Amino acid sequence: MVSELPERVVRDIVARALAEDVGPGDLTTLATIDADAQCQASVEARAGGVIAGIPVARHAFLAVDSQIAFDALVHDGDGVSAGRDVAQLAGSTRAVLTAERTALNFLQRLSGIATLTRAYVEAVTGTSARIVDTRKTAPGLRLLDKYAVRMGGGSNHRVGLFDGILIKDNHLRAAGGVSEAVRRARAAAHHLVRVEVEVQTLDEVEEAIEARADAVLLDNMELTDVREAVGLVAGRCEVEVSGGVTLDTVRELAECGVDYISVGALTHSAPALDLALEIADD
Repeated sequence: MVSELPERVVRDIVARALAEDVGPGDLTTLATIDADAQCQASVEARAGGVIAGIPVARHAFLAVDSQIAFDALVHDGDGVSAGRDVAQLAGSTRAVLTAERTALNFLQRLSGIATLTRAYVEAVTGTSARIVDTRKTAPGLRLLDKYAVRMGGGSNHRVGLFDGILIKDNHLRAAGGVSEAVRRARAAAHHLVRVEVEVQTLDEVEEAIEARADAVLLDNMELTDVREAVGLVAGRCEVEVSGGVTLDTVRELAECGVDYISVGALTHSAPALDLALEIADD
């Protein structure tokens, strides 16, 4: 679970983002703003949502100028309404303007992910299903994206290929089917590694259980088949459902009794939360 952001990770990601945006210098700001100019500014939510990425935004400003005063007015995971200030800043006008876009890019993206995740989590309230993410994240930003899911109340699936076995359809074709793929995974993995296998039919569900899979992933199954699969499993392993899940369908899937619902859209299609930085008038 990515419930905290390691400082080293944040530092490296922000450094790359600033290098990409600022390069050898912010031409506009250097040309129009006096070197000794100071300002006060605020970051405002222009739409309601769930905030995530405050530590990343803070680091973006401080990486440009460590003397900037950054005061967070909310915490990651907090819900905000439109018009709410989420942070206040004071310091060099040049530095604030140079860091503005990089800081907002992170804050808007992560808050968008957290906001969409919260909507899915609230949609399944009262069921046993947990909303989980996938590996469909922005390249280089996986820990940030998964952190944002956690701030929205969701749970993390695998961080990468290194911390869990999920046997997908192409693995099954190449390995010779469900039983053989699970057998080989069991033989290769140590006892703490969870073995999950993607299945598309009820016969494959039974085959996976007999092969001692820890979990089955029901891929793009019809609702009636999901219900039947849950009954067939009867608690012998965990059940995850995935594939084309939307806010309109997630409740019905949860009520089938599945353990997990994975939603790729949380990280690949979440709209950015509208946030803006405004410099105060003198």
